[in-house]
Amino acid sequence: MTSLHITNARLYRGNGRWEHGGVLVRDGVIAAVGPDTELAGSRDAGTEVRDAGGASLLPGFHDTHVHPPMAGSSLLGIDLMPVHDAEAYLGIIADYAAAHPGPDTIVGVGWYGDVFPGGFPTRAMLDTIVPDRPVVLTSHDGHGVWVNSRALEAAGVAADVADPLGGHFVRDATGALTGVLLDTAMQALDPILPEPAPGFLEKAILAAQQRLHSVGVTTWHDAAVGKSELGPDTLDAYLRLAADGALTAQVVLCQWWDRDRGLEQLADLQARRARVAAEAPGGRVSASTVKIMQDGMIENHTAAMLDDYSDAPGVRGDSFLPPAQLATVVAELDARGFDVHMHAVGDRAVRECLDAVEHARSANGTTAGRHQIAHLDVVDAADIDRFAALDVTANAQLLWARTDTEIVERKLPMMGEDRATRHFPFETLRAHGARIVAGSDWPVSDPRPLWAMHTGSTRLAPSTDPHATGPALTEPLLPAEALPLATTLDAYTGTAAWVGRLEATTGRLEPGLAADIVVLDRDISSGRGLDEAQVMLTLARGVLVYSA
Repeated sequence: MTSLHITNARLYRGNGRWEHGGVLVRDGVIAAVGPDTELAGSRDAGTEVRDAGGASLLPGFHDTHVHPPMAGSSLLGIDLMPVHDAEAYLGIIADYAAAHPGPDTIVGVGWYGDVFPGGFPTRAMLDTIVPDRPVVLTSHDGHGVWVNSRALEAAGVAADVADPLGGHFVRDATGALTGVLLDTAMQALDPILPEPAPGFLEKAILAAQQRLHSVGVTTWHDAAVGKSELGPDTLDAYLRLAADGALTAQVVLCQWWDRDRGLEQLADLQARRARVAAEAPGGRVSASTVKIMQDGMIENHTAAMLDDYSDAPGVRGDSFLPPAQLATVVAELDARGFDVHMHAVGDRAVRECLDAVEHARSANGTTAGRHQIAHLDVVDAADIDRFAALDVTANAQLLWARTDTEIVERKLPMMGEDRATRHFPFETLRAHGARIVAGSDWPVSDPRPLWAMHTGSTRLAPSTDPHATGPALTEPLLPAEALPLATTLDAYTGTAAWVGRLEATTGRLEPGLAADIVVLDRDISSGRGLDEAQVMLTLARGVLVYSA
């Protein structure tokens, strides 16, 4: 029997409640929570005692929208995320190409458009450093790729290629391809993307797991499991890691809804769910959620909007699934006991997703479906109350709600004045009864929950974030939309556990629940210092998975 007593901590008990005391852990489970004098009497002779020094102790964080295989792949390959500079990108790419002469296609992730004139890079930039091999670099947001000329040639993408539904081949003023492909256009590169080497996906997931544990995450929702424009199918890799005992996190797999197939894929999704339930030991992995991508992003004009983009008359973006089809799909998934996790950035996409859930509730009666909509860049005023009325959870990427240069100079002008007043309306949703959970969407943005809590509760960028540009550190984005600190904490703990169907096993500091625990280097109960706070210890089911 192994036991640990963490003493002298500020304990977060949920719903904004803080207490001073400690936690007693025994065999991976929280045995007791309370005053240290009481817990001392319950210790075993061999109990390890750690003094938290008055710092905050919280339940392990749940990231409810993240892409660990993609993020981990970048950690193992070309990772542009640590810098925010075009010349620095080119240096990293050139160094990697020189050090890795073998791969036929070079891949990487993490570039930001705002470091380039006009908001996008060009293939000419890459041609100067890697002219002889295809280079395919995914943007930090996952909605675009930057390629060199050799990649276009190898993939057979000719100058007269037509834009697909929900995507664009970016062109210059003369109509020539620039080397940037957006959203569904990225699929044109599938023929040249290398198949992962044996064991690579497992290595990528483990690299991401190590990073997530280091920022306090003990549970995550992988928001794209299945072959898609975001990467290969990772189900087998997850199951192998779970079987080997290498997966120390709790994982909710969001199975990808293939837009090129119809309802016949329901049987496949059910079979995969059953396989996970049978093969993942100890309930470490579940696959009862399905991810549907309903639109793209505002910066690419692929987010589905109710009205024209302010800078592009006649353009309103694309609904990736026709609304009637979306409603049918959601109803069928709901009837089969799946939770549906929908990507909706534009206000039209948000409405279509809400309409789909309303149809499912009407068609199926009362079900246990815990459906959610992620991103929510713009929500029409008429749809705010519908989240609570339909019991749809708002999945917020809190770190995005700030006045970075790209948002102020590029995104807001595309939205126009009226929609700009409804940009990431998280507090309005909460005030109208919506349930809020949080996800990083890493590698789109940094995975640190503490950074996200800072921005969610202040609408300012973290002072320690290298990607904070323009007025993001000093001018809050719609400050009235800042959430209470307690809501941001619960969005990463107890509320997040509920949406993942894990509330009976984790997400709170309660006896009998899994000892998923985070200890910080300071007391954050006042909300100050969140952007500078560091994780000192992370326990997953009582196992020390990270120590500073």
